[in-house]
Amino acid sequence: MRILITGGAGFIGSNLVHHLLSGTQAERIVNLDALSYAGNPDNLSDLASEPRHIFVHGSIADEALVTSLLGEHHIQAVLHLAAETHVDRSIDTPEPFATTNVIGTLRLLQACRRHWASLDAAEKNRFRFLHVSTDEVFGSLAPDAPPFDEATPYQPRSPYAASKAAADHFVRAYGNTYGLPVVLTNCSNNYGPRQFPEKLVPLMILNALEGQPLPVYGDGQQRRDWLYVENHCRALELVLQRGRVGETYAIGGEAETANLDLVRLLCEILDRISPRRDGKSYQEQIAHVADRPGHDRRYAMSIRKIKSELGWEPSEKLASGLEKTVRWYLDHRAWCQAITEKKYGRERLGQL
Repeated sequence: MRILITGGAGFIGSNLVHHLLSGTQAERIVNLDALSYAGNPDNLSDLASEPRHIFVHGSIADEALVTSLLGEHHIQAVLHLAAETHVDRSIDTPEPFATTNVIGTLRLLQACRRHWASLDAAEKNRFRFLHVSTDEVFGSLAPDAPPFDEATPYQPRSPYAASKAAADHFVRAYGNTYGLPVVLTNCSNNYGPRQFPEKLVPLMILNALEGQPLPVYGDGQQRRDWLYVENHCRALELVLQRGRVGETYAIGGEAETANLDLVRLLCEILDRISPRRDGKSYQEQIAHVADRPGHDRRYAMSIRKIKSELGWEPSEKLASGLEKTVRWYLDHRAWCQAITEKKYGRERLGQL
């Protein structure tokens, strides 16, 4: 297929680009990214000579640009991942999240609707708009509550989650009102290679290696379902190929873990494969800090639907996925240093 991926220089997006290009499904990938704080061209540097990959620096809110890309490249599917994603940033400055995640998605939908309407019957039937969302739109689970699933009511609790919930609603509205063939996914917390260093897993790895504190919010008992990014990419490919139009698919890692336990597991992996010079455990660097406002206590995802309909389940377990992730960061210290200095300045690593 000829695919437009939005946000393809970011963490999940760049991994998805690599995943699709490693197979035979993608005849061409047009990668549209605004290169905001989380977009990193270095994530795509090894694709410079790949003729099937076309990178375009631009915004999903630029309706004219999106329209021209859809037509020029005869796009058959849109995988929409572009978004402002960091909860802490949304608490500090909510407006960019509404601008990108809501207005940007709306303008992208407008351009796609016009493009889809111009196609012949066969191409119309083949076209897909796959919108990638988050479990955070569902709010916070009680300790003994069943996991989120596709029927869970929306209860966003942060500006980021609210913006993603609004985007989800617009996508469904365009499917119901205009007939645009949309499919949605809601995923749990991703981790893996190429993740922006302010996120929990890479932050802990890099801070540990720098001898900096490992900041854990509150008591560290906030529970998350952790999904290795390559597992997520494989799920998205299946949803694109075989997902039913108008449906939503929950994607989780079946690896629900408390944040503090996750940090301790990362420390154990680092103790084994990159020990401290003084022989002490990295766990001594763990530092509890004040909890953030509105911090959701628990997320968990049921994968019953995607497993039964599409035959997908996560192949990577948490311990092995985290070890692969740690080894990637150890092997790509230049990447880490470059993105840290570019985005923050060297002195700020460890203060995020």
